[in-house]
Amino acid sequence: MTIRYVRPVSHAARFAERFGFVALVMLVVVFLLHRFGQLATPDAVALVLFAAVLAALAVPLALVGLVRLWQVGALGGVAAVKGLLFAALPLAVVALGAERYVTRPMLYDVSTDLIDAPAWIDTPAAPQRLLPRPAIVTPTDREAQLIAYPGLTGRRYEGALDRVYEAALKVAKTSGFSLGASRGKEYAMPEFLPPQKEDEAAPGLAGGLPQVIPVPLPRPTPELGAGEVEPSGTVRIQAETRTLLLGLRFDIMIRLREEAETTLVDIRVASRYGPHDLGLSAAIAEAYLHALDAELLGIAAD
Repeated sequence: MTIRYVRPVSHAARFAERFGFVALVMLVVVFLLHRFGQLATPDAVALVLFAAVLAALAVPLALVGLVRLWQVGALGGVAAVKGLLFAALPLAVVALGAERYVTRPMLYDVSTDLIDAPAWIDTPAAPQRLLPRPAIVTPTDREAQLIAYPGLTGRRYEGALDRVYEAALKVAKTSGFSLGASRGKEYAMPEFLPPQKEDEAAPGLAGGLPQVIPVPLPRPTPELGAGEVEPSGTVRIQAETRTLLLGLRFDIMIRLREEAETTLVDIRVASRYGPHDLGLSAAIAEAYLHALDAELLGIAAD
């Protein structure tokens, strides 16, 4: 009589493959929906965490399947390996987010001006739902920013406001910012700049002295609408951007202030959702300032 050996089947390995596959598909679908604006960030975070739970369940089940394969030769080794591979990406995404959550300060709003941060023109508003956060940024938050990102400071350029304004807009567009409201841009128009000094003597000189003494005129002030008046020589530009892969939204305020013969540039970046920006706000601000330095190379003041 021929004895047929029937190999046992590891059901744990089969479940591991299914859980891992569902977790991976869910993660990809959530990323696509969130990236193209069909899914809000709080909902996306909840679904990603659920996918990570399924992936976490797949890991021990896959290990059980591999142990059964080693001990009794149970079928399911390939399914167990697939389950581990499927679960790797969802777990890696959550692990990376957790690492940044722990190692970065609990901030969602950063600014190069810690005392007088550029004010929003249109205050960003979004339903936080599962990601509640404080309504205001406190001085303690600014101190935490200074400790975590000591190099995040404003820029001073030895250039006229109009030149720096044009460079700021150009860099914002090349950085992928979507420009929104602005205030005080009339100050950056050439007709509102102080007149240039002429090297040649003015006509009508007699004995080295002007026959008619010119009366200095005040710098013209642009006529702005109600509620849109900016301090003299100050321009604010509001924008928003999204991260390339995850599509996380950030609000941006760029402020330019003319001081004597220089122009001071400050930037404020805030995540649209959640109490923690995972360090991305500072990265966006620093990338913009470095690009602006390159655009205005040679006129940065000490």
